Amino acid sequence: MIFRPTNPVSHRLARLAFALACLSAPVVAIAGPLHRYLGVDRDLALDVFRFGFYIATAAIALSLATIMPTRPGDRRRGFVAAVLALVIGIATAWAPLSWLMHAYRAPDLTDITTDTEDPPKLVVTLQMRQGATNSANYPGHAAAELQHTIYPELTPIRIAVPPAEAFRRVERVATAMGWQVVARVPSDGRLEAVATSPWFGFHDDIAVRIRRDGASASRVDIRSKSRTGTSDLGVNAERIRTFARLLLAEQ
Repeated sequence: MIFRPTNPVSHRLARLAFALACLSAPVVAIAGPLHRYLGVDRDLALDVFRFGFYIATAAIALSLATIMPTRPGDRRRGFVAAVLALVIGIATAWAPLSWLMHAYRAPDLTDITTDTEDPPKLVVTLQMRQGATNSANYPGHAAAELQHTIYPELTPIRIAVPPAEAFRRVERVATAMGWQVVARVPSDGRLEAVATSPWFGFHDDIAVRIRRDGASASRVDIRSKSRTGTSDLGVNAERIRTFARLLLAEQ
């Protein structure tokens, strides 16, 4: 049996928990748009995101403290507010908690490519990286070794069509993935694009290079590079995996 608080202190705590839970939800929700649409500094927006998580955690703790039995005879008053605070708090805390857990597990990589010896070059996207905290240069041997260890499946993509057709397929896949294509240079076998994350609006630069591979086949290499952050949370690797799968499925 769950005992429900009636004493004034528990009732006030339940109401406080509910108020904190209701506050935490918009704080977490507003963090992304602050950066994406209002230009608030990335680190400050992430601080707001974390602060919302802390508020939600406090709401969860207070709601549990009021829901848990204290003495026989406690009844209903404040129980509904505590339960609502618990539900809202858990729902609000889940997004930042899953993000933080993902960040903890993800390797410190922000530049992923299928060709670590000769990564596709950023040309047009290089000029779009004003304010980027990550260097446009490929990070080098240590990053390549770590990538090969964590993502051994990311290798050059080979398709049995000539480069001109391969370029058309690459362009279709880039469009299907919602990238903003900023450069199309079929003569160089080069396509560049920018991918924008849906919530915070973080920008990643993408360069795709198509080269002839034998008499009538093509080799496609892709590079996906974050402009900010010490870890991309695995986003660039997942983007390349999706790109390769869709490209190989193209007819």
